Amino acid sequence: MLAVFALAITRSAALAETQGLMLPPPRPPELTGKSTPADEPRPESGPAASLSSCVAALKLRHGAGVRITARPAGPDGACIVVDPVEVAALSVGEGPGRRRIEFQPPAILGCEMASAVAQWVETTVHPLAKGYFRRDLVALRVGGGHECRNRNRGAAGPLSEHATGRALDIFGFEIGEAPERLSVSVGLSPDHLNFLAAIRQSACGAFATTLGPGSDAAHADHLHVDIKVRGSAAGRFCQ
Repeated sequence: MLAVFALAITRSAALAETQGLMLPPPRPPELTGKSTPADEPRPESGPAASLSSCVAALKLRHGAGVRITARPAGPDGACIVVDPVEVAALSVGEGPGRRRIEFQPPAILGCEMASAVAQWVETTVHPLAKGYFRRDLVALRVGGGHECRNRNRGAAGPLSEHATGRALDIFGFEIGEAPERLSVSVGLSPDHLNFLAAIRQSACGAFATTLGPGSDAAHADHLHVDIKVRGSAAGRFCQ
């Protein structure tokens, strides 16, 4: 009897299909006890599910070294980063001349700041390294990407641009492959002053704020760059 009933249901379903009738959707696997096949595509979830146009363009241009990351936030909702990404490396250039430039260590930045850094590295820093040393730039030694703190680590006062992922500190440049790699440190490489001066001058054009050795004691060994608009979009603060 059961077999006859099952056959009738099967024939009814086939008839409905041939006549273009709507049938109920199949029961989800979690209700039937059947598992979804491992190779069946699943909808994305988490941060990767909704890429902003900025993040999508950054990843497309500069490769898998740009990673989507969770949105950091400090106490009381402070230190919010818009479109946060972790930059482990940037791929720059075209065709056979395309190069991967590592960030040591990886830095969390807002996408707007990461895009400004990527453009600067691709169009200026790497060509300067190639011009001065006849070798490729292979890494930036960085620090102070996103960090929830006040300006100059003060106990009070305004939030630093680092707090919102709109600033980056650059301590040095790794140029060329081992065993002939050069390590050029900001403020500590007297043999490469012309290169460092050119880097600093270019940063003053690429970012709204550039602070380096000589500006104050807090920046004696690194370049601080950020994109905080001061006065007008074309304004620059460079020391």
